[in-house]
Amino acid sequence: MNIEQTFIKDLVILTPDVFEDERGYFFEAYNKNKFSALGINIDFVQDNQSFSQKGTLRGLHYQNPPFAQTKLVRVLQGEIMDVAVDLRKDSPTYGKHFGIRLTAENKKQLLVPQGFAHGFSVLSETAVVLYKCDQFYNKASEGGIRYDDETLNIDWGMDLKDAIVSEKDLVLPDFGNCNSEF
Repeated sequence: MNIEQTFIKDLVILTPDVFEDERGYFFEAYNKNKFSALGINIDFVQDNQSFSQKGTLRGLHYQNPPFAQTKLVRVLQGEIMDVAVDLRKDSPTYGKHFGIRLTAENKKQLLVPQGFAHGFSVLSETAVVLYKCDQFYNKASEGGIRYDDETLNIDWGMDLKDAIVSEKDLVLPDFGNCNSEF
């Protein structure tokens, strides 16, 4: 397992060691001992999986403390632009975002720590996304930021006029008015 630090502290990319032969491939997407050796000691308690069509944009979502979630995001099928926004007010990268293309082919994973908003857009015809969480979902603590916030100016890898967005995500506040407690 290879770990790569992004320009935002604690937001890391993980790339597994992949073993390929004529039958296909094998890799460990998660191994508690290997993650621990990399300094990642997280007790994941829930797996979430979504299937989406091209143009779907989900996010930006977060949960406030004490139900804040760390997420380990990967793609099982297809390609997404995965985005995390730093909401930690005492962070030097507060309000900055990082985006990465996660694909079934590159097998990369993004570890999104507590204190971040998270979302993704689907770039392939369809995509299946799986993410592990270290806290259970808690509706009362959820928050979000509009995907098209002008302050953040996120490049989702697609034309936003074609985005398929839920009613819930369309009414999220902009960055300056979000209810983040980080």
